[in-house]
Amino acid sequence: MQLTLSEDQTQVLDSIDSLARPYAAVPLHDASFVLESAELDASLVENGFLDVLAVDELGPVTAALVVEKLARLPFAVEAAVSALVRPLIDLELPRPICLVEESRPGAPVRFLRPGATVVVVGSSGVSSFTAVQDKIAPASHDTPYAYPVAFLAGLPDTPTRHEVDPAEVLRAWRVAVATEAAGLLGAALASTVSHVSERRQFGRPLATFQALRHRLAEDQVVTNSVYWLALRAAASGTAADAALALLHAQEATKRVCYDYHQFLGGMGMTLEHPLHLWTYRLKLLSAELGGRADQGLAAAEALWGK
Repeated sequence: MQLTLSEDQTQVLDSIDSLARPYAAVPLHDASFVLESAELDASLVENGFLDVLAVDELGPVTAALVVEKLARLPFAVEAAVSALVRPLIDLELPRPICLVEESRPGAPVRFLRPGATVVVVGSSGVSSFTAVQDKIAPASHDTPYAYPVAFLAGLPDTPTRHEVDPAEVLRAWRVAVATEAAGLLGAALASTVSHVSERRQFGRPLATFQALRHRLAEDQVVTNSVYWLALRAAASGTAADAALALLHAQEATKRVCYDYHQFLGGMGMTLEHPLHLWTYRLKLLSAELGGRADQGLAAAEALWGK
């Protein structure tokens, strides 16, 4: 795998930085579980950033880089599925795209709202339908997902069938979640480092204490490894790499988010600090596709068969 960015990839990421600059900080006085921006979403679509997978010169690694970059923003954007999964099914599917496992129809669904495209993936194949209000059950207002989340109240009898291998969609889904988690972990780490560098105790910044520095260094190593495994999975296109990347991302989430909230003390448990905008999203992603247990089984099956 090429470890340095190409000129095209650098230009794409620089363009995203410029476009997303107004959304890189949390709005003043906003204390919400979820931040969204219709303007940011529209700009991403207009400039084609969610369609780079279909461009021969860019491909899946560039799409993964775009997803990782956007996941670092405090605003939740439906980018991972649109950029990495939608092109395999139908590039013309209306967004937002919501993925649902046929075997787990009652799981929380990110970005589910009327008009969204719901894609159901299972042993019977891949199908889709447009979400309508009477088939959507809203999540509780005090549920800390940090994503816009709702529940499906039922599946239609006659969805649209797609001629695509469900195993390939599951592979891309795992890559999408792993890549998004990599960006969230990176942003959560940066937010924590900023806090402990400014917060003073016993006459000096928290970041000068050796025990804390050692744990942050370990968290940085774990975060970097999630990033590289996600990019490897995007580059290789194999089911084993995808399952291993998501397994490691979900394992890392459990480990490092504990550190981040502990380092912030009481601030880490309030809405006054933006840390929750990344760690609470990670909490939901850590359960996606059955969580760590199912990723381990998927990796074992891909590597050694049943």
